[in-house]
Amino acid sequence: MDTDSLRLFVLAADKLNISAAGRELGLAPAVASARLAKLEHALGADLLHRSTRKVSLSLEGAEFLPYAREILVQEEAALAALGQGQAMPTGTLRFTAPSTFAQLYIAPILPKFLEQYPGITLDLRLSDSRFDLIEGSFDLAIRNSALEDTSLKGRKLANDHRILCAAPSYLEKRGIPQTPEDLLSHELIAFADQETKPLRRRDGEIGSFDPHKARGRVILDDGLSQKLATIAGAGISSNPVWSVHQELKSGTLVRVLPDHEVADGSVLWMIYPKTNVLSAKVRVFMDFLIEEIGKSPVWQTPV
Repeated sequence: MDTDSLRLFVLAADKLNISAAGRELGLAPAVASARLAKLEHALGADLLHRSTRKVSLSLEGAEFLPYAREILVQEEAALAALGQGQAMPTGTLRFTAPSTFAQLYIAPILPKFLEQYPGITLDLRLSDSRFDLIEGSFDLAIRNSALEDTSLKGRKLANDHRILCAAPSYLEKRGIPQTPEDLLSHELIAFADQETKPLRRRDGEIGSFDPHKARGRVILDDGLSQKLATIAGAGISSNPVWSVHQELKSGTLVRVLPDHEVADGSVLWMIYPKTNVLSAKVRVFMDFLIEEIGKSPVWQTPV
């Protein structure tokens, strides 16, 4: 199979623009269109839907895209084994991460990464709503949860301890919970899809953080908004330490039930679709994130 045509198809699928994909590979628009048509004829399937206004992936194209990426990665690895690979990684890396984590820790270090790897373009999707890695054709994602999907692989970035927090003004007004059962009479802030979370005390005793049973709730879908609502005194929320460690140091937020932690097995994972060989662009970005963030997480300083 012609890997140059596969590379053109992958670029066109990423950009949803055949002409732009062709220009990146030094091809005139007519030549790029003809090469894609030849690939589709060889495969016996339309990979892209074309109209005068836009280009979109066909169902067959969406199913074929992960395999096309895998073939290109395997070619890259084979050439590298022979000493014929590119000296520096290149290409577009599609990456998704929780928006709050990205704002605090990833966005500030992007200039350093781009300076080190000028051939890589980062296509970022930053949201606390999760994207499907396979359907979205993402190369890499950061997830703060247990890794359960068997179609994905993961590499640990850092621990993700979670605690309960509230503003001093809220606690002065509503009182300080002494046990997990006391939370039922408080205002709890939570994500719309948040399940009941176990709370483990240092001696091993288990309680729970259950927004669905609380007297009052604020439901959000964004981590930064949850933190800001908590600071404003809207209630008690469950937060990763990486999100609130500065506010805990300054006293803007206070730990609630300080002898308890949320015991849901959550870890900050860098996850990617299963593949026999990691592409160079993904490998160097993962190494960079570990060096800059995971090696000595700033939020692990005791509070």
